[in-house]
Parts: sequence; structure tokens; C-alpha cells
Amino acid sequence: MSRDWLAEAVSRAVPEMEEERIVFIGEAKGGDIGKSYRIETNRRKWFVKYRLDVPADVFRREAEGLGLLSDANALDVPETLYAGEIPGRSGGMIVLSWIETGPSRPETAEALGRGLSALHRKSSPDGRFGLHADNYLGLLPQSNAWSDDWIVFYRERRLLPLARLAETRGLMPAGRRSRMGRLIDGLDRWLPAAPEASLLHGDLWGGNWLAGEDGRPWLIDPAVYYGDRECELAFTELFGGFPPRFYAAYREAYPLAPEYEERKPLYQLYYLLAHLVLFGESYGPSVDRVLGHYVG
Repeated sequence: MSRDWLAEAVSRAVPEMEEERIVFIGEAKGGDIGKSYRIETNRRKWFVKYRLDVPADVFRREAEGLGLLSDANALDVPETLYAGEIPGRSGGMIVLSWIETGPSRPETAEALGRGLSALHRKSSPDGRFGLHADNYLGLLPQSNAWSDDWIVFYRERRLLPLARLAETRGLMPAGRRSRMGRLIDGLDRWLPAAPEASLLHGDLWGGNWLAGEDGRPWLIDPAVYYGDRECELAFTELFGGFPPRFYAAYREAYPLAPEYEERKPLYQLYYLLAHLVLFGESYGPSVDRVLGHYVG
């Protein structure tokens, strides 16, 4: 797709842009699931992400998640100008306001921790786990069908779908499959049935938050649902990207139960399975370590 074509597509998707003159289009960092560009007009800057070989629903669900996070008034997110089909082409596209980034400061990490704790205090209206619609973890479908029981939700909507997908891709050898089955059958030994159903970003690793030029933290690329907040915190610890002052500020505002440390690897397992499916057997040993921790 040429940059001239992209400019035309964005102008068609965002009507108010027809009154602006595009002065620059350049590739941008970010947007792991698609090609990303910065578009500058004579009035403002935009972030555009698109992909020709995925359904537009991927980008609509991303926009919906950003809207839910925005409504929580806990942390800043970019404004969505458009999310849906690429005009005149297959695939999908999202157009967001541009975030001017800067260095992460100590106060940025603290604001992120406090803001995330405020987000997690937003509970689902009826205490159930899930969301009114399914969405995506990256490009992987993520089922969010409502459940009154967190253990059932984590088993049926999180671990089992990815374990089955891994098996179809030849990534579940007999020993791993057996241990996975025993762990899934015994989740009630380790997980609470009814934790608080907190609003979660859902895909919060170090690449999905930004430090603004003024030091404010911003959230991007969500996979939103209501679930146990420990699941979110566990993922932040899996690949790094979060300073110690983030955790100190979070715990001061919303302390975690002592049992969190024992549950943490089990919650990280969902994301390790996702990486196993997406990137192959290089993540197999990490999955096996978690399984061995709980079921030997």
C-alpha cells in the first residue's frame, strides 16, 4: 500500500480530515499486529495502524477496549477517530490521536501504578467475569463469555482454548498435555472462585504503555475484560518493562494478598501459552516450568 493510498484511505475514513492538508506520512514504532504510520496534517498528528489480512473486527475491538479504559478515568488512552474496514480494501484499520512520547520518569512509573490500581477498582456491574463481546489478545481470539465463577472462566475462556490451539499446532507433546490436563482439572486448589471482577487492560506488558512528553503514562493496545487483577499484575512481571516504583505505588494504593506470589506463575501461564501458539516451541520450556511448579 503506497503512502498516497494510505492518505486517501484515512481521509475517507475520517471525514473531518478532508478539511486538513497532509504534510507528512512516515512509519512509526508500535502496532505489533499491523503496519503503523504517523500522519501529520497542517493541524495535528495521527497514529494509523492497518493490516490487510486480518478482519476489521480486530481493530473495532481494540477501539472498544480503549473506550472502556477511557470511561474508567484512571489512565490516559489515545482518542479513537476511526476503527473498521479500510475504505476500498480488505483488512482493517484504526486511526488514533498521536501521543508525543518522552522519557519515563520516576513519577511516571508511580502515576502508572496508582492509575492501574484505580482502573482495577472499577468492577463489572454485576460482579461477573468476562465482557459483553469477545475480543483479541494480539491476533489470537479471546473468549469473554460471562461467568459467575472465576475458576470456570479462567479454565474455559483462557487456558483451555489456548491449550487446544497449541495441540492443533503440534506444540503439546504427551507429557505437556498430561500435565496441562491435571493442572486445568485442579485449578480450584490454587485460584479463588470469586475475586473482585476488576476492569483489566488485558495485555499489559512493557510495550503497551507509553510515557508522554509531559511525564504522564498512557495505555495502548488493550484486550479488555473483567477478571482477577492478579492476572494483570502477573503479566507485568513476566517480561519486564515496569520499574520498581510502579509496583510500590500500586501496592500502596491497592495491596495484594500474600497468596499472590503463589498464584502468579499460574496467571502467567495464559500469556506463555499465547506466546507458545504465536512463536512456537521456544516458549515450551517456560510453559513446562509453570506446569512442573504445580503438578510436577
